[in-house]
Amino acid sequence: MKQQHLIALDLDGTLLNDNKVISERTLKTIEAAKQEGHIVAIATGRPYRVSKQFYHQMALDTPIVNMNGALIHHPKQANWDHMHSPLPKDVAHDIVETCYDVGVQNILAEIMDEVYIEYENQHDITHFFQAGLEQPAIFGKIQENLSKDPSSVLIHPFDDRVDQIRQTLTDRHATIVDHRKWGAPFHVIEVIRSNMHKAVGVQKIAQEYGISKDRIIAFGDEDNDFEMIDYAGVGVAMGNGINELKSMANEITTTNHDDGVAQFLEEYLSLPKSILTKKV
Repeated sequence: MKQQHLIALDLDGTLLNDNKVISERTLKTIEAAKQEGHIVAIATGRPYRVSKQFYHQMALDTPIVNMNGALIHHPKQANWDHMHSPLPKDVAHDIVETCYDVGVQNILAEIMDEVYIEYENQHDITHFFQAGLEQPAIFGKIQENLSKDPSSVLIHPFDDRVDQIRQTLTDRHATIVDHRKWGAPFHVIEVIRSNMHKAVGVQKIAQEYGISKDRIIAFGDEDNDFEMIDYAGVGVAMGNGINELKSMANEITTTNHDDGVAQFLEEYLSLPKSILTKKV
């Protein structure tokens, strides 16, 4: 029997192609890997409500890492030892104040599946974060409406102020928060509690299944994948990934729109062609 691997998958810019879907080839390859006994898990910056469709599409029964590690849980096991590590509320208010000082297009805060949005505008990002909500988003001053510790704060910056905002966050809040940039098309800066990242979740999932670090294969494309790619025994950067990630990865595959995940797994795990041609 082949050794069992944990396959940790970022979504945007990695598992999802440029049309924000999982290609047929990639779905078949994931199914083939599962049939061979490998463990497949999602590790994403997205909240669960806008990642669960892919979890179900791949017929997963594993824990999932959401919000870049701020939430690690098992959608099908309520009693699983989940981890939720929110930001202190007063820090979130300070971050909002930082955004006022620099100027941004919008600011959002999330408490699990509660969403707070500073400005009511027509940007796709605003609609994206309202998807799947059981109760409507709360619009208006976040400093007035946010009364609990948020899972994350998300900043939609003006393109020419991204570096300024990130530097200001580092200068003012470096010991308390981490901030990461999402890939296209959702150009947001996500702020979460310090020392929370995808690698924390991947490590927890690997321990759950008794999988050693050298048998973890992780795929990513952006700076919110740094720790996960560095931690994994086989860290794979996408061809469309940022150069900093490529320089630290063990391997580089083709782009997300050229089935980079599928191409790498087919070769690395020697997936039988008979399984690859089965319908899922």
